[in-house]
Amino acid sequence: MKNRLRVAAIQFLNPAPLMWDFEHPPRNAKLAERYDVHLTQPALCADELLNGQADLGLIPVASLTESLAVVPGCAIASLGQVRSIQLIVKRRSDSSSEPDDLLKKVRCIAADTASRSSVAYAEVLFGRFLNTQPEFVPFRADAEAMLEQADAALLIGDPALLALERRGEIEQAVGPCLWLDLAEQWIGRTGLPWVAAVWAVRPESLGDASVTASVLVKDLQQSRDRGLANVEQLVSEWAGKIALPAETIRTYLTRNIHYALTEECIESLRCFRAYAAELGVLPASELRFL
Repeated sequence: MKNRLRVAAIQFLNPAPLMWDFEHPPRNAKLAERYDVHLTQPALCADELLNGQADLGLIPVASLTESLAVVPGCAIASLGQVRSIQLIVKRRSDSSSEPDDLLKKVRCIAADTASRSSVAYAEVLFGRFLNTQPEFVPFRADAEAMLEQADAALLIGDPALLALERRGEIEQAVGPCLWLDLAEQWIGRTGLPWVAAVWAVRPESLGDASVTASVLVKDLQQSRDRGLANVEQLVSEWAGKIALPAETIRTYLTRNIHYALTEECIESLRCFRAYAAELGVLPASELRFL
């Protein structure tokens, strides 16, 4: 009997549409015959895939290697504001009003390391576009604590969305800050979409699994499409899980996140990885597709 594919997925709001069929009837029972799903953090998701503890994972694009194949069709990306990747910089009394001038003075960034891609994008922002190399210090996702210890904080995923809701409270505690959306920074400087994560698979695992490559692609794309067709139910479900207004959740899922791995997204992926390799942030490697 063929094995089920072991799937490592992300326990954030943004992949909720991608996971629709895995979590909702009537398709969840059928998919459970082919896939064994568990939820984890993005960086750990990548580790499990690379270590052979998982066969398929929704992983940060910075974690892709030539041993993994990108599954066509789905992505977690953005064509504008993403909201869930926030670079928060303390304003100094002598600082310029120009964002780049303030960014060039940043020496230390407290970084939530839940997603390696977001840290890598930030390193590219500073290294390539600002010609500086601030220190990135791993830190728990707590904006006030981060900004007490560093010049800036990098918040990722749900903690970033929640911090935006508490912006006034945070600035009251730490002083005025510049809030930058990392997707907007990338798009504004490259003219390309911002891509955070993709489904990736260990190709050799398909030989022992009850899933062919074509069935895998179809399952993942159908799950995404049904999720996007059921956004109102997702809004209702997530309003009880996360302290965000329903309209914020709705806007995030329908406007902030882009779920299709288009040719422009693939071009952006290659551009990001090339820039990161030039800076030594990521090893040079070619993208591999299923």
